[in-house]
Amino acid sequence: MSEFLFPDSLVDRSPGGETIALVVLDGLGGLPHPESGLTELEAARTPVMDAMAAKSSLGMLIPVLPGITPGSGPGHLGLFGYDPTRFIIGRGVLSALGVGFELRPGDVAARLNMASLDADGRITDRRAGRPPDAEGRRIIERVREGLQSPSGVQVFLEHEKEHRAVLVLRGEGLEEGVKDTDPQETGVPPLAAEATVPEAQRTADLLNEVLDQVRELLSGEETVNGFLARGVASYEAPPSFRERYGLKAAVVARYPMYRGVARLVGMDVPGEPSSDAEAMEMFGRALQDHDFVFFHYKATDARGEDGDFDAKVAAIEAADELVGRIAAAGPDVLLVTGDHATPAGYGAHSWHPVPLLIHSRWTRPTASAFGEGTCRTGDIGTVESRHLMTLALAHAGRLAKFGA
Repeated sequence: MSEFLFPDSLVDRSPGGETIALVVLDGLGGLPHPESGLTELEAARTPVMDAMAAKSSLGMLIPVLPGITPGSGPGHLGLFGYDPTRFIIGRGVLSALGVGFELRPGDVAARLNMASLDADGRITDRRAGRPPDAEGRRIIERVREGLQSPSGVQVFLEHEKEHRAVLVLRGEGLEEGVKDTDPQETGVPPLAAEATVPEAQRTADLLNEVLDQVRELLSGEETVNGFLARGVASYEAPPSFRERYGLKAAVVARYPMYRGVARLVGMDVPGEPSSDAEAMEMFGRALQDHDFVFFHYKATDARGEDGDFDAKVAAIEAADELVGRIAAAGPDVLLVTGDHATPAGYGAHSWHPVPLLIHSRWTRPTASAFGEGTCRTGDIGTVESRHLMTLALAHAGRLAKFGA
């Protein structure tokens, strides 16, 4: 695992320091619309964030490295100050933690997609029509009741959300290094789980055995009759947020994946909000007894992946009101940024740097609006995301002077 990004002796661990709030508008970064020349953030009406920008430091974040497109896990680990090129955490582990599963060192987890297969075993829908949560839970319960664990291993299944679920294998000699069984297209059968290293062959064989059983158990279902496995990963906990920064941290996120990446670094999970209104209430309570609160907002990323520029603009405008309420709750330092860019014109995560706003009493304002253009010329400049926590701690007065 990585070493600290700055000497441990610099961190002020005394209780009662200033509080920090990190607001992640998922997929915030965008690209100019071909007609207006404005990005989604620049086109949105954001009176709260614009007013805040006039009193804040601005800059741009590189999520991993220049030109590298990040997944959600690396994108968030970077924001938390963990070098994502060294702390490589698989999606299966994050999904398992996100649903509250208590992983043990050596467990191997995979994220599952419920899928629809035709009579010849070809995939017709990789997400099985996005079944509602109640239907997803029913499917998982049916599989649990009939599944026979292979010899020498325990098998755990948990529903995550809609068509998503989590599989955990527990036993001796399990290793990551197994290819996804999701071919990422329809009209073809699921792939077999294949080991990419010899040590993972047993894990691949066990995964294939479980997935074969699932198909038999679900053969009578009309819509969900197979599972696709992705992000097979083994679990090893990195140093916690409290160990690294002396901060008592919490997460407020509606989606399990983001609660998972926060739990990975030891953040408290005060609940599972089902609406933005409930999330706001939870944020206010969390800030009362935590030094650091991470608030996640998903709609910006979802609309970007839909390729809908106007809908992403609307999502940013809705987020502006939430940012205002978060600021009103009184954190001493407020960070607003994204884990990566999801430009609507691109329709997927991209490698472009992401706008950043830091609001505290120690900022040097350079503009009166929050957008890619103003952030590119802001006083922070363009830095890698893994340095964000250093900036946050400095603005909160939680770093000592370096050297004599």
